[in-house]
Amino acid sequence: MSLFAAALRQLRAGRGRTLLSAVGLLLAGGMAGAAVTVAFGLGTGFERSVERSDLPDVVARFSPQPREKVDALVAALPNVADRAYRIEIDRVGLSANGRSSRRGSLQIVDGGARRGYAVVAGRDLRRGSDDLLVERGLADSWDLRVGDALRLGRRSRPITGIAVAPDNVAFPLASAPRVYIDLAAAQRRFGDGRPFAVDQALIWTRDPARTDVTLQQARATTAAIPNLRFITVAGVRVLIDQAAGIVIALLGAFSVIALAAAGIMLASQAAADVQRRLASIGVQRAIGVPRGRVAAEHALGAGLLGLAAGGAGVAAGAVAVSGPSQALLRTLNELGPGAALVLPLAGVVVAITLLTMVAAATPAWRAAGRQPVALLRGAELRGPSRSLVPGSGPVSLGARLVLARRGRAALAIAVLAASGAVVLLMVGLATLVVGLRDDPGSVGKRYALTVRLPPDRLGEVRALGGVAAAAPRYVVQGADSFSLGEPVKLIALPGDHTTFENPPVAEGRRLRGPGEAEIGLGLASALGIAPGGVLAVQLPGGGQARFTVVGTVRALDADGRVAYVQPPRVLAAEPGLQSEVVVRLDRGADREAVAAELRGIGATPAAVGGATTRSGVFLDTLAALLRVVAVLNALVCLYALLQALGLVARERRPTLALLRATGATAGTIRLVLLGAALTLALPAALVAVAVEHWVLAPLTGQLAASYADLAGGATGAQAAALVLAFGVLAAAAALRVAARVVREPPIAGLREE
Repeated sequence: MSLFAAALRQLRAGRGRTLLSAVGLLLAGGMAGAAVTVAFGLGTGFERSVERSDLPDVVARFSPQPREKVDALVAALPNVADRAYRIEIDRVGLSANGRSSRRGSLQIVDGGARRGYAVVAGRDLRRGSDDLLVERGLADSWDLRVGDALRLGRRSRPITGIAVAPDNVAFPLASAPRVYIDLAAAQRRFGDGRPFAVDQALIWTRDPARTDVTLQQARATTAAIPNLRFITVAGVRVLIDQAAGIVIALLGAFSVIALAAAGIMLASQAAADVQRRLASIGVQRAIGVPRGRVAAEHALGAGLLGLAAGGAGVAAGAVAVSGPSQALLRTLNELGPGAALVLPLAGVVVAITLLTMVAAATPAWRAAGRQPVALLRGAELRGPSRSLVPGSGPVSLGARLVLARRGRAALAIAVLAASGAVVLLMVGLATLVVGLRDDPGSVGKRYALTVRLPPDRLGEVRALGGVAAAAPRYVVQGADSFSLGEPVKLIALPGDHTTFENPPVAEGRRLRGPGEAEIGLGLASALGIAPGGVLAVQLPGGGQARFTVVGTVRALDADGRVAYVQPPRVLAAEPGLQSEVVVRLDRGADREAVAAELRGIGATPAAVGGATTRSGVFLDTLAALLRVVAVLNALVCLYALLQALGLVARERRPTLALLRATGATAGTIRLVLLGAALTLALPAALVAVAVEHWVLAPLTGQLAASYADLAGGATGAQAAALVLAFGVLAAAAALRVAARVVREPPIAGLREE
C-alpha cells in the first residue's frame, strides 16, 4: 500500500479522533490567520497607500502666493520630477444626509496628471467640470455614495468620486472633512477674473533618497515666501502615528505573540494525536512495519489534516477579522492589502502543515522505537512514577489520573497557559489603549488642563483654588537642519519641565539651561545623536534653533521624535510663536471645578487626554477586533481542556467503568473529571498570569515602541478574573466529558481490563 493511501486509511480509521484533531487545527489556524491578517494589513497599509495615491515626496505650505511666482521657484529646484498646486480653504460648511460640519476643508486642485490621492470609487475630477470628490472617511461617516448630493457652502453638488489621501488620518479621526474640486471650475464659479493664489505645492522628486538636497535648496531660495513649511513622507508617517500609530504597533506586537501561541497549540495537538494512536503503532511494529514508515505515515496524515483543517481555519480567521481590520485601515486613510494578503496567508497554511508534520513525526518516531507490547497496552512514552497528589476522594483521583502522564499534562498546561496569557495580554492592551486615549499620565503629562491665555495672566491662573502650578508651553513642528526630511517636535517649557511633562530618562541627564535639550529616543535613533551632540532645528518661519543634547528620554509623543527645551532660543528663532498655558492640579482637586474657575476669569479650558485623544471611533473599531480574538482564544482554551480530558477518559476507561460498577454515581464521575480538569486549568492560569506579567507585556511594549515605556500589563483584578474563567471552563469541560462517559454501559469499559 502506498504511503499516501496508508495515511488516508489512518485518518478514516479513527474518524472521531480525526474530527477532534481537525477542530484543534481549525482553531489554531483561525488564531494564526487572524494575527497575520491584522499584522500584514496594518503593517503595510501606509506604504501601500503612499504608492497607490502617488503621494508627493514633499508638500510645501505657505501664505497664498501667485502661482507663477511659486512655480518659477519650484521649477528651479534640483531633483524635481513633477509638481502640482492646490488651494486650501478652511471652515467651509458641508451638509448631506442630515449631517453637517462647519469645519470642512475645501481642496481646490490644479489641473495635472499627478494629484496625490487615489480615487477608490467613481471617477477623478475633470478639468473645468463641476465634479466633486469627497474623502472616504467623510463618505463612510455620513453614508455617502457616488451620485449623492453634498451641499458645499450654499450650493449642492453631486459626488462624482471618493478619494483616499494618506497625508492625514480620515474624518472623524481628523476633525476637518476634506472635499476636492477643480481649480478651473472654482475660478469660474467663485473667481473675479483674476487667477487664484495658491498656498500648497506638491513636489515629486526624481530620487527620493536625495529629497534633503531639494529641501535645502528650497530653504535657501524661498525667503520671499512667507510662512513656508515643509512636510515629507517621513513627516506624514509621524503625523499618522501621533493619531493612532502606537495602537497599530501594539496590535502588530500582539499578532506576533498570538502566532507563537498558535504554534504551541499545533505542536501539542499533533503530539496528542499520536498518543491516541499508540495501540495502532504497536500493531504496525508487531507485524514488522519499519520505524521510519510509521513516522512517515503519521507525518503525512497530520500534514493532510493540517493542510485541510488548518487552511480552513486560516481562511476563517482572516474573514473574522477582515471587517474590523479594514475599518481600522479606513480610519487611517490607508488601503487594504486585497489580493496581496493571499501570499502571507498561504505561507501560514504551509507553516501549519509543516509544523503538524514535524510535531506528529517526532513522537511517532519515538513511540515506534518502544516495545510493541508496551504500545499495545497504551503505555505513555515514559513510565509512570509516584503520584504527586496526596489524599483520597474523587477530585484527588482525577488529579492523579492526569498526573500519571506528566509529559502530556505539561504539554496541555503549556497550551492553556499560552492561550490564557494571550487573552490576558489582550485585556491589558485594551486597558492601555483606553489610557492612551484618556489618561495624560500615560504619555508623561502631569497637567490636566490647558487654556489659551497670554503669559502675563499666569498669576490669575496660579491663584485659583486647586491649581498646583501653571506655565506657558510652546510647541512647534520643525525639521532637522542637516536632514530636512526628518521632523522634530520642539516642546518648550520654562524652568524644570518635569513639573509638567516627565518622560523617564534613558541616558544622560535633565536639561538645566536654555542651550540644552533632552531628546526622545525616536529622534536620537533617527538622527544618530547621543548626549553631547548638537541638535539644530529648522523652524517654519525660517529661523534655526541649536541645542546641546544632554540626555535622551523615553517619550511616546510623536514616535519619540521630540525635544524638550526651554523657550528663549525657540522664541528668538520663531518670534510669533503662540503658547498655551498648562495647568497642573493639586492632588485630589476636581478638574471640572478648576475648569469652572478658569471660565470665570474668561478663559476657555480644554481637558488633556493621552496619545489618542480624538480616536473614539478608531478605538471602538479596535475593541471589535479584540473581541473577535478573545472569542478565538476562549475556544482554544475550551478545546484544549476537552482534548486533555477526552484522552484521560479514553485511557482510564476501565477505571471509570469500575467506579461505576461499584456504585459510583454520575456526580462522582463528574467530580473525578473536575479534579482532572482543575489539575490542568489552575496551574495553567497561574502560569498564564506570570508569563503575561513578566514576559509578554514587556515584550509587547518593546516590539510596539522601543523608544518609550509602555506599561500594558493586566491588572490584579483582570488576572483574578482569568483564574476564575479557567475554573469555569474546567467545570464545563468536565461536565461535557462526564456526560459521554455516563452514557456508556460500565461493562463496555470493564472488557478492556
